[in-house]
Amino acid sequence: MELYKDYLVVKVRLKKHIMYTLKINRIIRKDGFVLVVVTRTLILYMLVVVIMRIMGKRQIGQLQPFELVIAIMISELASVPMQNTGIPLINGIVPILTLLIAQLALSFIGIKSTKARAIICGRPSILVENGKIKEAQLRKEMYTLNDLLEQLRIKNISNIADVEFAILETNGQLSIIPKSQKRPVNAQDLNIPTQYEGLPLDLVIDGNINYDNLKFSGLDTNWLMQKLSSFGVYSVKDVLFASLDSEGNLYYQVKEKGRMK
Repeated sequence: MELYKDYLVVKVRLKKHIMYTLKINRIIRKDGFVLVVVTRTLILYMLVVVIMRIMGKRQIGQLQPFELVIAIMISELASVPMQNTGIPLINGIVPILTLLIAQLALSFIGIKSTKARAIICGRPSILVENGKIKEAQLRKEMYTLNDLLEQLRIKNISNIADVEFAILETNGQLSIIPKSQKRPVNAQDLNIPTQYEGLPLDLVIDGNINYDNLKFSGLDTNWLMQKLSSFGVYSVKDVLFASLDSEGNLYYQVKEKGRMK
């Protein structure tokens, strides 16, 4: 009888041990699966970021049609290996690199040949000429009058008669050239002499000094601190933003206080 009780106790303990071991194995497998997914996602993310950086700095609205297609295909190819760990990672990387090579090749061909560029990217289309809408071009580009009027309003043009040319660019944007008598008056029209205005140099951003711009301007940290001290600012960490214009004037804004000089 005692042996039978001992047998039952051992059996229960063994069963508990087996259940515990299986539970631990499930947790390890689950954690391992999550780790694999995270690793694959990070690898593909970095790869896509590098590829998009190589492709250039143009925004989505400035992409040529073939560039937009490649960007969409790259995102789709990257998402498949992320979701399905059964697919080898290399099966997602190779097509992405292939698309990158294709995009660079097409861009290079477009740079070297105007004819090839016209075939790959198309040609600009004139939708309005001398205040008159060109209906044939609208139909060819499948561009509605409502789209045209909307784009004119965005460009602050309320009357089509004021438009010399409205050109639909190859990236889908509409360029507006107003008639000469409808363009804003500038200094040259009034024979007013103007001074050169260069780009301002960012010297401090969020409390951090841009030493490259400071060196480029021929100045140093001592000059910057003296300037800030003259305005009552004694720590660069208190400065949200500071820049230097082409005339040597320092602009700055202090954090939180919103004081501007």
